[in-house]
Amino acid sequence: MRHLTGLTKYKKAEKTVSSNNKGRQEALVRVACIQMEPRIGDVQGNIEKSIAKIEEAAGVQGARLIVLPELTNSGYVFKSREEAFACAEVVGSGPASIAWMKLCRDYNCWIVAGMAEREGDRLFNAAVCFGPNGHVGTFRKIHLWNQENLFFEPGNLGFPVWHTPLGRLACCICYDLWFPESLRIAALQGADIVCIPTNWVPIPGQDPNRETMANILCMAAAHSNSVFIAAADRVGTERGQPFIGQSLIVSYTGWPIGGPASFDQEEIVYADLNLADARRKRNWNEYNQPLRDRRHDVYDKMLGSQSPPGWH
Repeated sequence: MRHLTGLTKYKKAEKTVSSNNKGRQEALVRVACIQMEPRIGDVQGNIEKSIAKIEEAAGVQGARLIVLPELTNSGYVFKSREEAFACAEVVGSGPASIAWMKLCRDYNCWIVAGMAEREGDRLFNAAVCFGPNGHVGTFRKIHLWNQENLFFEPGNLGFPVWHTPLGRLACCICYDLWFPESLRIAALQGADIVCIPTNWVPIPGQDPNRETMANILCMAAAHSNSVFIAAADRVGTERGQPFIGQSLIVSYTGWPIGGPASFDQEEIVYADLNLADARRKRNWNEYNQPLRDRRHDVYDKMLGSQSPPGWH
């Protein structure tokens, strides 16, 4: 796959803003997905790197919504629970939280970032959302992957949707994307965009001449739920585990409008979105709207989730 340069990708994304057939830009927001390489155990170094990249995205390029990878503050491949616990922090009072909240205040932006979260003696693979007024909400990874099961508790907060001045934000983390219920429950609650901090790894059988499986899943989920998706992956190899990059931003139509990024380089993917399009253009034709066409006589309206339905 030929990867576009950052500048070209950004110009490509800008064109999507003018595609609104009535010229309306009710919920225009510049989104940035930061693709970076955290170092295992180097909490301070990881935070400092994230600060520099957020300052570039928000301060230089004007991004209002910024997504960082999974476990940005800690790295991913832990040797022990003790190591994972030492890297984790309490949301709102730890060093990463303090740094990211300050950046949100300084740049009037919102940040969704993956972190190792500590709550008492329990650890969670979490994603936090901060805004100019502080902590907006926390998502805890529902579907744990591989050896994550040795260190983390399964998520217990469901799939929350956060109402912000930008629009309605939801979140899932990496392997959650492999479960259609994750994006569907967020969409049924009225989410406009789903932010995905992730650490994608190689998938057996991947055709090197095609999009990575994770990119295909992002495209399919965005299309079938009529939501935007912003997925920020990491790069590098950590304790023998390679990560595959290819961060991207996907339109509610299912087509990429930012990225995919490279396989192995740190970079930032941008796109300008009108989040209102996820709602206004959800009707596919005179008869079909994917969320309203669901057969509640065949399956549960909210798929068994206790989350209240939202307007969609």
